[in-house]
Amino acid sequence: MLWLAARIRDLCAWLDLAVFTVAMALLARLPLAWLTGWYPRLFQRWCRAFVRALGVDLRLHQHYTGRLPERYILIANHPSAFEDIGIPALFPVTNLAKAEVRHWWIVGRIATAAGTLFVQREDKDSRQAAQAALIAAVRAGHNVAIYPEGGCKGRLLWDKFLYGAFSVSLETGVPIVPVFLHYEAQADFAWGDDETLPQKIRHIMRTANRRANYHVFEPFHPSDFADRESYSAHARARFGEWQRRFLE
Repeated sequence: MLWLAARIRDLCAWLDLAVFTVAMALLARLPLAWLTGWYPRLFQRWCRAFVRALGVDLRLHQHYTGRLPERYILIANHPSAFEDIGIPALFPVTNLAKAEVRHWWIVGRIATAAGTLFVQREDKDSRQAAQAALIAAVRAGHNVAIYPEGGCKGRLLWDKFLYGAFSVSLETGVPIVPVFLHYEAQADFAWGDDETLPQKIRHIMRTANRRANYHVFEPFHPSDFADRESYSAHARARFGEWQRRFLE
């Protein structure tokens, strides 16, 4: 009976996501100017529905002592495709994503309508345009989420952080909130270069341990740093400490 109840619950979660996705895709066809304000809030609920359908036990761990800033730039490590829904499920942020996401079937249209910013990582002009868009978004009062590794780098952190998030923070005076992502079945969640998104979703659903721990730490304040190089190096060092604490 317990097995049957679990299967029924899973089926209901996927049916809920399917109906929600159809509605989101239809609404995404409206002019973008009509979607501002309310569609991003629906997008956060849609991300939570996606998390439930995958059966991921998403947990938020607050390691900071005070309240989060009213406005912030969120940075996180990027081992998996899951954080593309996991981060906005927990935080009201505008994502920066690789340009390819814009063309994903259905999901790309929904992400675009939700205000996601896109960057062609290999193109200098695209990176500069994305940074200008991030600065404009932050100055307009939006929180943004950036992965300073510059893409999915696997289970462990890449050797360095790119400067984009730190340049935006220095330019706007808005602090950075660091979030360290720890998947207990890290190898199953990590997204390899040869995997498609449907394959990764199947791997996540079949893993024996679907717990995802998102650890939020004290903000970094731009006034504490003279330049983007020292700012980035400090953040990478702290993430290295958290990696040793949670993964090694």
